[in-house]
Amino acid sequence: MVGSWPPIWVGCSRFLCASLLLLAILHWTDWLGTSTHVSNQLKRSLWWRGGLSLATYIVAFNWALRFTSASHMALYLGASPVWALLWEGRPERNWRSVQRYGAAVAALTGVFVLFWPSLQGGESLWLGELLALVASVLWTNYGRQCRIFGAQLSGVEITAHTMWRAAALLFPLVLTEVVSQGLVWRTDLVLIQIYCTVAGGVVAFVLWNNALRHWPTSRVFLFNNLIPLSTMAWANFCLKEPVTRTFGIAMILIVGAVILGQTNWPTLLSYRWMPPE
Repeated sequence: MVGSWPPIWVGCSRFLCASLLLLAILHWTDWLGTSTHVSNQLKRSLWWRGGLSLATYIVAFNWALRFTSASHMALYLGASPVWALLWEGRPERNWRSVQRYGAAVAALTGVFVLFWPSLQGGESLWLGELLALVASVLWTNYGRQCRIFGAQLSGVEITAHTMWRAAALLFPLVLTEVVSQGLVWRTDLVLIQIYCTVAGGVVAFVLWNNALRHWPTSRVFLFNNLIPLSTMAWANFCLKEPVTRTFGIAMILIVGAVILGQTNWPTLLSYRWMPPE
């Protein structure tokens, strides 16, 4: 998509269509629950903490895909649980803090392994890796904001309200992109955009934000570990992206970092299997 269409246009149009679809369902049916009254204070927060977070994330994400592979992009997102863990608490003199920062070191090592070949391959390569890393941190921030909104809004409402606001904030940039780069209409691109709007924009975001209402941000982000594996398989099958040794080493380090940071090791190590009487 971002190889054929302007990257910000891809994200903005997807968010706008997905949010309008969700708002229509909320207004005309009760399939996804009922609408909640949004106060003026909450509206402001949805603009500058929700919409802006999502807008900056999708800009970094889509532009990163212009310069780096889909599997690399997914692996950076896989490190999001570690950033979430660091965000949830300051360093302390206890095992949990050692565990958290040990995971961060392992994740950063994995990021460095991904970065290293691009540093030797030209500006466009390392720029893609840098944007992917920034997108990973921005995605973590968006998840934290959504968890705050979850105290007052459902996952569907959070998705709808933040998406149309993100689209509105991105609209001036979209005009600049379309004027300078143009927009080619092709049936395959339109069909892919429809799929991404419904499956990736509506269904996935609703499930994600509902999970954030019930679990800590870091635990929800743990499921990001599935993204690098599935993306690597699809990218290899559909886009013929090779599975490199560098990617494999980085994936082991980042996934290992997430497991280290998320596992309750004292409980796990003290567990003893007892046969039934």
